[in-house]
Amino acid sequence: MDPEASESIAAPRYIIGIDSGTTNHAVSFIDTHVGQPEVQTFHVPQLTAPGQSESLETLPSFVFSPGSEVQIGAQLQLPWQTEPPAAIVGRLARLMGAAHPGRTIESAKSWLCHPGVDRRAEILPWHAAEDAVRMSPVDAIAACLRQIREAWDAAHPEAPLAGQDVVITIPASFDEVARELTVAAAHKAGIPRPALIEEPQAAFYAWIHQHQNSWETQVLPGQTILVCDIGGGTTDFSLIQARAREDGVEFHRVAVGDHLLLGGDNLDLAIAHHVESLLSPEQPLAPAQWSRLIPEARNAKEILLGQNPPQEYTLSLGGAGSRLIGGALQVTLQRQQIVELLMEGFLPSVSRGERPQQRQSGFQEFGLPYASDPAISRYLSQFLSLHAREEPGRGEESAAVAPDLVLFNGGFFESPLLQERVLAVLHDLFAEDHHDYQPRLLRNARLDLAVAQGAAAFGLVRRGTGVRIVAGLARSYYIGAAQSDGKPVAVCLVPAGTEAAGTTYTLQRTFQIRTAVPVEFPVFTSATRLSDLPGALVDPDPEQLTALPPVRTILTSRKAGNGDAVSARLSAHLTEIGTLQLWCEQTDSSRRWQLQFDVRSAVDTQRVVHTGTAEQVGIVDEEQVQAAAKILHQVFAAADRSPEKCLADLAEATGLSREDWPPSLLRAMWLELMGLHDGRRRSAQHEARWLNLAGYCLRPGFGMAADDWRVEELWKLLRGGVLHQHPACLAELRTLCRRISGGFSAARQRQIAAQLLPSLRQRIRQVQSGRGKGSNYASGNHEAAEIWRMLGACELLEGTTRMELGAAALDLSGRKSFAAVQQALIWAVGRIGSRVPVYGPLNTVLPTALAEEWISRMLQQEDLSSATVQLTLMQLARRTADRYRDISESLRERLLRTLEQQKAGVELLTLIEQGGQLTQETAGILLGESLPCGLQLC
Repeated sequence: MDPEASESIAAPRYIIGIDSGTTNHAVSFIDTHVGQPEVQTFHVPQLTAPGQSESLETLPSFVFSPGSEVQIGAQLQLPWQTEPPAAIVGRLARLMGAAHPGRTIESAKSWLCHPGVDRRAEILPWHAAEDAVRMSPVDAIAACLRQIREAWDAAHPEAPLAGQDVVITIPASFDEVARELTVAAAHKAGIPRPALIEEPQAAFYAWIHQHQNSWETQVLPGQTILVCDIGGGTTDFSLIQARAREDGVEFHRVAVGDHLLLGGDNLDLAIAHHVESLLSPEQPLAPAQWSRLIPEARNAKEILLGQNPPQEYTLSLGGAGSRLIGGALQVTLQRQQIVELLMEGFLPSVSRGERPQQRQSGFQEFGLPYASDPAISRYLSQFLSLHAREEPGRGEESAAVAPDLVLFNGGFFESPLLQERVLAVLHDLFAEDHHDYQPRLLRNARLDLAVAQGAAAFGLVRRGTGVRIVAGLARSYYIGAAQSDGKPVAVCLVPAGTEAAGTTYTLQRTFQIRTAVPVEFPVFTSATRLSDLPGALVDPDPEQLTALPPVRTILTSRKAGNGDAVSARLSAHLTEIGTLQLWCEQTDSSRRWQLQFDVRSAVDTQRVVHTGTAEQVGIVDEEQVQAAAKILHQVFAAADRSPEKCLADLAEATGLSREDWPPSLLRAMWLELMGLHDGRRRSAQHEARWLNLAGYCLRPGFGMAADDWRVEELWKLLRGGVLHQHPACLAELRTLCRRISGGFSAARQRQIAAQLLPSLRQRIRQVQSGRGKGSNYASGNHEAAEIWRMLGACELLEGTTRMELGAAALDLSGRKSFAAVQQALIWAVGRIGSRVPVYGPLNTVLPTALAEEWISRMLQQEDLSSATVQLTLMQLARRTADRYRDISESLRERLLRTLEQQKAGVELLTLIEQGGQLTQETAGILLGESLPCGLQLC
């Protein structure tokens, strides 16, 4: 960031650096009103016991969530608080979490970059106690930052933190969405104008500041510094080069590694799994015991890998069992065995260029998408092979050269043993070329405070004082486009090396962009293509380009008609806080649009991030589209054809059976149907066919660019009702909603369900009590079956509603009055209680105990030879390798024996016993019918 860009008039007195760490927050500050500004540590007041507070150097990044059973009273207030806080933050939160499992939020920073959950939704604690107050990852980080702000304000009433220069650290590998969410958390905490700095850079700034009088003798021009930053939750690698210039040395951060959810937490989990195998070799520990084991494993790691470690350590776990001693399970850990476990698992010797192994992570308990390979050394080898001596703007790479200097950062390296092991890995990587190779180690005085200190020092550099690291973009940015022949291409928008608050790049290429209809711009980054220039066309090879959440928008224009194309140019600019702005500028007018990242698809999994897999099946030619359009016009506009034969006529006209219609053709047909919606008025038969086709062409509600927009447009047209109150029309409306349920937002699903639940509940009460006037609502016809299937497919309904529906469906399935919908009831139970959602985020999975109860009931009351029953049992018991979602092993074995006796299919048995991916056929059954050609559930 440009020092000249910062304010020079009436600058705030304090520069405050905040390390928003996965395990601990730390705060450093510089008072610029003193003669020789020095970095100081702000001791953050926090509770250490009820009624006791203490100012400590770090604020543990733990948030304790209260509830009806554990409440926060006056004894849990901090000195400046006038009422009990909503949550406990810091040291006491960590202590209380050990005593009350299911109430502590940890690793919130890691959740901030989790693409598989809604990061703005109240999903934490991940495996929360039933009464615990939940909050989002953004809110959890905001809670920590808010406590820091309030503590600072109480200590410095004359200089509130909101008015100071605040620099917050983030992992270097954070993408645009995670950066924006970090800023959002700061705003929630009352920090209005934060600057961001990458943590490896901050660590190096701390080293420079600490050695401001001697660093020039320790780092020579031409040398490369590897910053290896491994904290509790993430691993970051950065390369910094020292380049000669006339007045000395200039530092350039030239490379950043990919984002890795891999750190000290994974070592804790590895030790915990090892201890579990010793304490309970036959079956996994109960979730409550496992929750208590994690902090004990962390403590064992810190002792056995620390300085002057004992040769053995006794770990005690509260609980019951055959090895109960004094009310606790106990096991003695041998230091050598633990060291071998961690070294071989996380830091094995590797060869240069060795790549990480692609497999599912063995760590599923925290719900986080940990790196597939736990071997940090393989990621380091890959990083150095890709980036060593690579410089943005150069036409080609130089030969890989070993880093000359190494700077460690993060709590992982508090262990001297782990430092030594990483240095040994580096030596082995390059010893073949340099037999005496040994990188020199740069040391920060305090690993736990270095990043905060460096953030504060960076704030001073922004004001023009100190040595600056030239840290442009570590990646090149691209936008997806289509060439004249339809072939996809990526256009370089912003090259690596671009500095924040620097040049705005306007591409000289002209694009044709449609207005008044939804359009999508795929966005990519590359950490390997660092020499592409703005406007360069490259192949969107997934090996080199990584997809970001796309830009989705509807460009409105006063001049253009519906769907008209305009000529436009694209420009890109980096803001001062390091986020990317994209603009589209019409060439023949002053009209311009800002293109926003589709953050909702990245932070809200109610909107599925578009990956382009559907389009890869192929785009049908215009003749097929026109042939289908002609048939639809004849049916719904001219009434020359019968609705009954519409599907057969469409298949003949397109030359494809409807099962083979690709998504591009389906969406084109949907667009034609939207223009022919008045044709529904002709008759109930016409409306039923229109609804049937519209839902079929838009299923499953996601998979193609802008499907969420299409789903919403269709819903606005229907307004939740039909024109003809005919049973066939009502049934097709329910079928349509079930087919496209994956494209509905949670609010829309609740609205749809709210129209049906009152009558449904009344009917259920009447059946269960035997009193009142009977009716056949939701029990006696085709619409009734589709109501149950539709509600079962709504994975974003509140958990309590889904539990109510599942329990009711299971109760009604054996009743004679519901025999006509028995298959639909059982199908709904499977979708509602599934261990792996079809499209919803993981926080929608219902409690395991409930799934076990439903399995036991089905084993007793259902026809186990039924394919629908077997499919539902598979969904309830499918193995996930997550103890919080998986059923007990005893019930799994019982279920497998029973289904084997019933000659169940090999695929279902494998999914129950081992887990894995669904075949296309099974995925279609879970959705109620086959997926469009080219779409596959993962």
